[in-house]
Amino acid sequence: MAELVAVIASTHHPFYYRASTATGEDRPPFADEWVRKVERFRETLTRARPDVLVMVGSDHFHQLWLDNMPQFLVGKAPVYDANWYNEEREFGLPRMVLKGQEDLSAYVLREGLDAGFDLAFSNELRIDHSITCPILTLRPRNDLPIVPVYTNIFAPPLPQPKRFVQLGQTLRRLVESWPSDQRVAVIGTGHLSLELGGPRQFGAHGPDPEFDRRAVDWIAGGDLEKCLGEVTLESLHLPGNATHGFMDFMLMMGVAGEGARADYADTYDLFHTMEAYFTWYPGGAR
Repeated sequence: MAELVAVIASTHHPFYYRASTATGEDRPPFADEWVRKVERFRETLTRARPDVLVMVGSDHFHQLWLDNMPQFLVGKAPVYDANWYNEEREFGLPRMVLKGQEDLSAYVLREGLDAGFDLAFSNELRIDHSITCPILTLRPRNDLPIVPVYTNIFAPPLPQPKRFVQLGQTLRRLVESWPSDQRVAVIGTGHLSLELGGPRQFGAHGPDPEFDRRAVDWIAGGDLEKCLGEVTLESLHLPGNATHGFMDFMLMMGVAGEGARADYADTYDLFHTMEAYFTWYPGGAR
């Protein structure tokens, strides 16, 4: 059977690539510390020596729209074109091509359906920054095949938070039952408190520092029970209008497991959001 060697959850700030590659007067004052934190975080994946990456993210209305919005979707293509024109224009993200792990995609889809998740799939999925940003931060060589899993965190009606957790638990079971000798890392990206286009978007920190503090404690401590007890679709409107992306963090807590304390946790408070980075090693700290 395959081995789950790392579970990783992080934010996916699209400005990291531009900030980290800028020079001279164009380099923002927070870039050096941000790069230092990301490079240290990157080592947690490198130490796990994965062969395959299962990547959990959310399409930002690039390919998936209101004419056909799946709640959970698995990509099952041999290759994925990545990043869209507006991401190149606004964030300076490069065009990318990512290799797919088709047999694992097919296994997750078939077994996931049989486990009670009506998963959608796409043989023509194009990837956006929710997946390419963690590739650029964690595996900039882009040399590992991926299985993309997209969730709906934008277009109501949304799945309940507990459904994200249940999908995370199911993904772990499927990875560990995959008949392969491959080493698999599951990487998911979401948000803490976040405001997009609203009055709290460009504050000195994230729109709700108290929510961020509690959220980091839940994730780092593996406190799924408390998290599920406080987080609802309704409550997630309060910390910022885009905070429903936190449910992708909850999905990753489901992968890591109830009570699983993160082996690595770090944060960085930027001018309008808190960046957060977590790693678990299911087989023991490396």
